[in-house]
Amino acid sequence: MTDDADSNVAEDPITGEEIELPADVEVGEIVDNPVTGAELEVVSVDPIVLEEAPELEEDWGE
Repeated sequence: MTDDADSNVAEDPITGEEIELPADVEVGEIVDNPVTGAELEVVSVDPIVLEEAPELEEDWGE
């Protein structure tokens, strides 16, 4: 693990494993779980909280 000034650790809400994130992560940012490939959304940065990213729906211009 690297220095805390360079990264943060958060828990994957799907698998429960710890994921290392950059120190400058922002709310709304989408990150990938390096093991499962699942897309996770940062919903809080203090403390860092991740949720499963919503599926994007197609926009047909309606």
